Amino acid sequence: MVEARIKELRDTLEMHNYNYYVLSSPTISDFEFDKLMKELQALEKAHPEYADPNSPTQRVGSDLSKDFASIAHKYPMLSLGNTYSEGEVRDFYERVARDLNESFEIIAELKYDGTSISLTYKNGRLTQAVTRGDGTQGDEVTANARTIRSIPLKLMGNDYPEEFEIRGEVLLPWTEFDRLNKEREDQEEPLFANPRNAASGTLKQQNPAIVASRKLDAYFYYLLGENLPADTHYDNLEAARKWGFKIPRVMRKCSTLQEVFDYIAYWDTERKKLPVATDGIVLKVNSLRQQKNLGFTAKSPRWAIAYKFQAERARTKLNFVSFQVGRTGIITPVANLDPVLLAGTIVKRASLHNADIIAGLDLRVGDMVYVEKGGEIIPKIVDVDKEARVESDLERVVFPKDCPICGTSLIRVEGEAAHYCPNDSGCPPQIKGKIEHFVTRKAMNINIGPETIEDLYDAGLVKDVADLYILKICDLLRLERWAEKSANNLMKSLENSKEVPFGRVLYGLGIRYVGETVAKRLVSVFHSIEELEKASFITLTQTDEIGERIAQSVIDYFADERNRILISRLKEYGLRMSVAKDDFENQSDKLKGLSIVISGTFSKYSRDDYKVMIEQHGGKNMGSVSGKTDYILAGENMGPAKLEKAKKLGIKIISEEEFLNMIGQ
Repeated sequence: MVEARIKELRDTLEMHNYNYYVLSSPTISDFEFDKLMKELQALEKAHPEYADPNSPTQRVGSDLSKDFASIAHKYPMLSLGNTYSEGEVRDFYERVARDLNESFEIIAELKYDGTSISLTYKNGRLTQAVTRGDGTQGDEVTANARTIRSIPLKLMGNDYPEEFEIRGEVLLPWTEFDRLNKEREDQEEPLFANPRNAASGTLKQQNPAIVASRKLDAYFYYLLGENLPADTHYDNLEAARKWGFKIPRVMRKCSTLQEVFDYIAYWDTERKKLPVATDGIVLKVNSLRQQKNLGFTAKSPRWAIAYKFQAERARTKLNFVSFQVGRTGIITPVANLDPVLLAGTIVKRASLHNADIIAGLDLRVGDMVYVEKGGEIIPKIVDVDKEARVESDLERVVFPKDCPICGTSLIRVEGEAAHYCPNDSGCPPQIKGKIEHFVTRKAMNINIGPETIEDLYDAGLVKDVADLYILKICDLLRLERWAEKSANNLMKSLENSKEVPFGRVLYGLGIRYVGETVAKRLVSVFHSIEELEKASFITLTQTDEIGERIAQSVIDYFADERNRILISRLKEYGLRMSVAKDDFENQSDKLKGLSIVISGTFSKYSRDDYKVMIEQHGGKNMGSVSGKTDYILAGENMGPAKLEKAKKLGIKIISEEEFLNMIGQ
């Protein structure tokens, strides 16, 4: 029983680590995450026989991206232990007092809710900016960091160390967050959930011009190096302020525990007036000598701790639960509430996520429920006031067995939390979702958005993606908001889409589990839609990177006659359903069976160009160096971690010229 719970907790925490650090799309609050982590830590401590070096308790989550060079941190970027009560803060303070056995000061600072960054300066100039990553190494984002105006490129004065590192938080101010989301809403793009996700996503943009346009800010809170100007954390930050860094003026020296509590109480309300998001307080021992004496645990310093503010919550009445059908058939339950003021906005709806959440809450229509927002756009129900149930016959909220739109029996895949409607070609929200996917830039790049698709569907003009190609200008002009110019633009966009390569067409079909990368892989082996349709399960699974789940999904797609008819129509309308002759001319087997890692910056072609070339010549792009890597294609400023690992494993490093010679260019 204990072993099963440990495994469940590890799997759950790894999933949330991935959502938070890789996708920048968390699905639970920090409080909920830390609660699960503490439970796992306690179980592992009580049952050392189930120890695992790969447990989430043994490492910090990662936000590494394959699109940036990985850089090893000179000083590990450890996480802080989190507390949620004054009692836990008292425990920290008393432990420090006991361990030091001498007087000490605590520096209290606000904990800013953005994305962490570490900057290196040499001789007063910015030389490198690296994300937190997994704490040991991060992504090198120097070009993007240079666009942030609060990051000094050249320091003021002349009393700074020859080389040092400074750490801080990249933030998107509330005003910019609102502006950016309004802009995305106007362009019918998904909204950012909160400023933290927006800042993280922006810092990982490949185009520094986009980063610059979003007006990120940066606050700094930690100085590291061999020859720092002072022996205290506070004085070092004051020195950094003089050099041009944005050091928050809210940090305070605290000589007593009561002063710490006063600081927490003040900022629990005043933080709402700040221009950027915060989610807590950081407490640090001021003396660097004392910090060194206190030392570190495996994951965090013993001389610092974070106090997390409780997410705002409100109590209101649940009127009913509606069940929405998403683009891929996923059913999402939504609570409809009596309006209540929460975190400055009126809340009428809240997410319930899935059937397991509903069952766990034992939810009834008419219940008084607690809703939290915690910085997210869509609030969620976190608890039920069961003592307020005055009626014993309140209707229990039950997850439907059938699709609320088309009536098809719902399916739940073993091991997954979500239910979905399998009627992907007959369920209206899924049909519209498929069309929305088909027209995206990465697929057919057709110039229409979700609202237009809804209008076309409701008017009976478009029932599937093939119907787009039989639209006429006169049909469009009969609809509201359509003029001749916009109708002609759509017609031109549709005509241009007929030149889209086969790989993007395949991706645009929306076959379950066939994303952009999988579509490219399939097209590299099956050069026409006919070849793919005839491929057996065994043939598909023998294809590199194609597992059983993807193979079965492809088989199921072509087994449906409606899909075969759709493809036939798309071919008739002129879409590319095979690899073009030009594509064949650029292909070869010169890199067949070779795994190549790209690192650094290049002068002749971009990193993306080289990725395409590797695939065109039969090679495989790898995101990280391992024993399976054959070559590293290295440009300028190759990541030192990759270089060190390559030397250790004996992997050959090749230049641009050597690579181009290998493929005959």
